[in-house]
Formats: sequence, structure tokens, C-alpha cells
Amino acid sequence: MPSASVPATTRAGLPIEVRRSARRKRTVNAVFRDGVAVVSIPAHFTKAQEAEWVQRMVDKLETRAAAPPVDPAEADSGLAERAAELSRRYLKGAARPVSVRWVANQNSRWGSATPARGTIRLSDKLIGMPAWVVDYVLLHELAHLLEPSHGPKFWRLLESYPHTETAKAYLSGAAYASARGLKGEMSEG
Repeated sequence: MPSASVPATTRAGLPIEVRRSARRKRTVNAVFRDGVAVVSIPAHFTKAQEAEWVQRMVDKLETRAAAPPVDPAEADSGLAERAAELSRRYLKGAARPVSVRWVANQNSRWGSATPARGTIRLSDKLIGMPAWVVDYVLLHELAHLLEPSHGPKFWRLLESYPHTETAKAYLSGAAYASARGLKGEMSEG
């Protein structure tokens, strides 16, 4: 049976560059850079693993690039609806934000709230994370509209959300990985 070969170009005809790294142990990463699909893989991968992962990651890149752009107003509308539902379910409808929107300028926070104005902003870095994690951040910011500090009263507001501790751990891990420049897919050793 012939072994799979690594494609030289994407479906759109862009060149593919494979970079093997001895420092990379388990992760695979792919980005478009200057008109080239750059796929970084661990140096220890076999040719078959290389072919499989390059194809998989190039497919992901092309799918992401082909996705229609998201209308910010529509995205924010969906976020506002989700906030209203979370407020009803977990805060007895007491938190009523004036606006809820995605922002790209939050580099050290997952979300923020301004209680005096009734506004909530969520980092676009949350996009693609599990819904229960995004819901936790949104609920966290909704709770800040009712209680600005992180005191006992604030945490009592979040007690009924079943994923609070798991979501906090998930976000802590995501922040750790991001701070160290870790990206890409994880595979089973």
C-alpha cells in the first residue's frame, strides 16, 4: 500500500510549507503567512503522520478562510439574547445590560462590565470556546452589574451556575497556554 504524500499546495493553489521542530512535542499548528500555508509539526512525526496532519490542518485553514464574515451587529444581538436568558435562569432576571458586545481590544481579560452604564464587553478570544465557558464569562459580567466587587455576595450570585469551577479552570488553562505562545491542536501522545 503506497504511503500518503504531503500535498505541495492547498486546494486554492497556495504553497504549503512544513516546518518540523524538535521543541514541538505534541502540538500541530497551521497559519497562512505571506501567501503560504505554514504547518508546524513535531520533528518525530513519521511521513504518514506528517501527511495526515498537514492535510487536516490545511483543510481547517481553508474552511476558516472560506467562512462568511460574521456581521458584528448580528453577533452582538445573539450575545444580548443569551445574556437575557442567563439573567432569567440564574439571576432571576435582575441583571439587565444596556449593551452586550464582542470586542477585540481586551488582552488581559475575558470580559468586562461597567455597572454605571450597564455595558458588558466580551473578548473575541472567547469565540470558539465551549458554550458553557462563554456562558460563564457572560454570567460573571452580568453578576458584576449587580455586585461590582468579587466579594462573597458576588460569588453567591454565581453559585447556581453548574459550570463555574470547571469554566474557571478552563479559562486558567487557556490563559496559561496563551501566555506561553502555545497554539494548535493537541494529539494523543
